[in-house]
Amino acid sequence: MKKILVTGAAGFIGWKVSELLLKDGVEVVGVDNINDAYDPTLKEWRLSQLRASENFKFYRLDLSNLEALRLVFESHEFDGIIHLAARAGVRTSIENPWVYVQSNVTGTLNLLELMKDFGVKKMVLASTSSIYAGKEPPFHEDLKVDTPLSPYAATKKSAEVLAYTYHHLYGLDITVARYFTVYGPAGRPDMSIFRFIKWIYEGVPIKIFGDGTQARDFTYVDDIAKGSILALKPVGYEIVNLGGGRNPISINQIIEMLEDLLGKRAEKEYLPFHKADVKVTWAEIEKAKRLFGWEPEIDIKEGLKRTVEWSLDHIDLVKRVKV
Repeated sequence: MKKILVTGAAGFIGWKVSELLLKDGVEVVGVDNINDAYDPTLKEWRLSQLRASENFKFYRLDLSNLEALRLVFESHEFDGIIHLAARAGVRTSIENPWVYVQSNVTGTLNLLELMKDFGVKKMVLASTSSIYAGKEPPFHEDLKVDTPLSPYAATKKSAEVLAYTYHHLYGLDITVARYFTVYGPAGRPDMSIFRFIKWIYEGVPIKIFGDGTQARDFTYVDDIAKGSILALKPVGYEIVNLGGGRNPISINQIIEMLEDLLGKRAEKEYLPFHKADVKVTWAEIEKAKRLFGWEPEIDIKEGLKRTVEWSLDHIDLVKRVKV
């Protein structure tokens, strides 16, 4: 593929996907509205890294603005779309569900309509392990997931269903990639690992929802980005887990590893566990292996080491970012 549209290009995964595509000589057109769901300082930094490439073109726009998005499609012929733009986060979706519908549902619908109108056949749609909330791990793609526990999960499930409808009606080829707790350098500051590193470094008490025994299938961002690019392969319509595929790691274990890497002990503040959160996530990834030859390469120890090293190398940036 010669030219790919990456939505959410200033986001954590979108930045890394764009970076890898550019390294492969692919032209990348990025769109992002640089919203304030978390501190835009980090988004601007990621964007500055991408703008160093002459093969990167950026448009600041909101996907819910159909006419603005149409102008992008009129200006470029895309071989495929990696759709990563979304409002993420379980707890904040309960506070403001409307913005989640606008971004995750309306934005996806607009892209699907323009794919139909402009003859773009392939989309990789980013989804989430939060869809599996309430199910017993490990999670496989055939589980019935029609009882989402948060507006975030509900809107991502809605996007999956819309994508299937457009596949059925118009022959669009869509891979739905369900991501499992992505972390790494320049990660989201509303996620635990960025916050924990910052708080431990600064000597600020770290906030833990629940008792810290909740566990996640942490997946390094480079692995997720590689899987997302491999998912451009034509498959018809498939839902595929992209996760660590190993035993989940508890929040308490993550804190211990970060303490060792930073050489500092953490002060801890425990808060009530939120009922919309998932106690454990654990991906079954055999389908990704079979369809795309993908499996994660970076284990949690190496991934955390790289993340801490990046954070220390960019500590002035990390200190400026509000969490």
